[in-house]
Amino acid sequence: MTSPHDEPVALSMDAGGDTPYGFDPDALRAKYRAERERRIRPEGQGQYRRPDGEFGYFAEDPHADPEFTREPLTDRVEVLIIGGGFGGLLAGARLRQNGVESVRIIEKGGDFGGTWYWNRYPGIHCDIEAYIYLPLLEEVGYVPEWKYAPGDEIRRHACAIGHRFDLYRDVCFQTGVTGLRWDERESEWEVATDRGDLIRARHVIVSTGTFTEAKLPGIPGIETFRGHTFHTSRWDYAYTGGDADGNLHRLADKRVALIGTGATGVQVVPHLGADAQRLYVFQRTPSSVGVRGQRRTDPDWAASLTPGWQRRRMDNFLRLVTGNPVDEDLVADGWTSTARLHSKVIPNNGFADLPPEEREHLYEIADFEQMNEIRDRVAAVVEDPATAEALKPWYRFMCKRPAFSDLYLQTFNRPNVTLVDTSDTHGVERITEQGLVVGGVEYEVDCIVFATGYEVGASGVLTGRLPIHGRDGVALLDHWKDGPRTLHGFYSHGFPNLFQLAPIQNSTAANFVHALDERAQHVAEVIAAAHQRGIRRVEPSAQAEEAWVRTIREKAADLHAFQAECTPGYYNNEGRPRARSESYGDGPVAFHALLRDWRANGGLDDVLAPHHRTNGHHG
Repeated sequence: MTSPHDEPVALSMDAGGDTPYGFDPDALRAKYRAERERRIRPEGQGQYRRPDGEFGYFAEDPHADPEFTREPLTDRVEVLIIGGGFGGLLAGARLRQNGVESVRIIEKGGDFGGTWYWNRYPGIHCDIEAYIYLPLLEEVGYVPEWKYAPGDEIRRHACAIGHRFDLYRDVCFQTGVTGLRWDERESEWEVATDRGDLIRARHVIVSTGTFTEAKLPGIPGIETFRGHTFHTSRWDYAYTGGDADGNLHRLADKRVALIGTGATGVQVVPHLGADAQRLYVFQRTPSSVGVRGQRRTDPDWAASLTPGWQRRRMDNFLRLVTGNPVDEDLVADGWTSTARLHSKVIPNNGFADLPPEEREHLYEIADFEQMNEIRDRVAAVVEDPATAEALKPWYRFMCKRPAFSDLYLQTFNRPNVTLVDTSDTHGVERITEQGLVVGGVEYEVDCIVFATGYEVGASGVLTGRLPIHGRDGVALLDHWKDGPRTLHGFYSHGFPNLFQLAPIQNSTAANFVHALDERAQHVAEVIAAAHQRGIRRVEPSAQAEEAWVRTIREKAADLHAFQAECTPGYYNNEGRPRARSESYGDGPVAFHALLRDWRANGGLDDVLAPHHRTNGHHG
């Protein structure tokens, strides 16, 4: 049920005989605009706060050894990788496959896994099919147990990659890098850490992820609450009981508030609703929730797989969701069935042969049809009309990352679960010693769980929390003062032997790990080529860098108008879409082909200058 002050909104989208669609596009456009305006906040990203100062405990590691200590390191490695998530693991694995043995990963967590190390909340699953999301399955010799893997299975697979490629040999866990400085005389990087290390590395690869910094809402009074609080990325099972499969038995006598109904909230709500005495779900904007269709892996299917099966499946999915022709849909899920709508986030070839005006019209109509189906599902599943109305998403399909669940909507039929719609108050108004206030109504609770997400894309490099100084002491952020400047998104002029795996000036994908693997393979082959040729430095020329920046600008998809009409969220910078895209406008399939062609046809000569030759050290 909804909170008492929420009433169902009467709105007919039935156009009768006026349109050929069975709905009124003008009425939908007006409804979308109205719902967007209800949620816009003038402070944009300023509505959130970092978990530091008195809230620093929100960022602490509950899984690592609090007594861990070691002596500072002052040694040398050939390649140092910052980050032990899938990006760092893939970089390490691909380097080992290319014959580079001296590899060290530095990771602030207590083990490998990245996002999947930190996030262990109840119900956690990947929303991309496990057979294409979990990397290096054939190399590790593993087939996932479920079509959509739970977090524990993903984390165990990350550790298995670490063992398979001997990446535990020289790793530094529970360690954060505090700065990088280029030593011109020695042609290597000085890497400083928060454990007093001063490590020298010929090459540095930065893979610190895009979902690394948890954020909290800047709600007035948040510091006054006398109950218990935690962020979903640091789930407190000591308080709730249970584990990632649920059974949160210690909540049986607890009133719980959950703030946030994005992808994490959709997974957490069914377990909180099942076990808490009372659950209040505070929602600003509903997610679009499609059918998940979870199932166990068929052992006969797994036994039938032939070598190369994962790469074929990954490529099939990527081609399909970016509008490229395929003979069959190997994955067949909620992502592939909506492929033609993905171009509003990732460049897509769908409808590419049509004139722009007709293409946009067809996109919009297909979008309306998809969202009507999602809203119809809400109405069919949720029994209370007011609650169902509040759970209906009124925005374009790719304004927010789609969610999938077979349990979320059903949870709102439980008598102990209340949906509190905060769209008219721009979120929770304030927090008191006893609870949360919305619309003048105070909801007294024992615990507040923040499912408020992350500073998306706010890596230490971009925020300056990982300062990088290249040749002549120039700071990377100063070099990027007018926007990122790279070749292919990996390296910048004036910063030799520094590689980045972030989704900047390259291309990303719905299956983010696939894009990471393509980047890791490219970087590993470039470094291996430098070793084979005896080259000290890998660095693009200023001309090559400028040419790539120009290519990014010329090919960038213009999504500003679309995102400006979206309800606020992290896709559109909380309603303030950025002026330009930093993604390769021809999409990931074309970008990956471009990298392969570049490597095969002399591109390496542009970054492996002969005057950067070494004395034969090969790592």
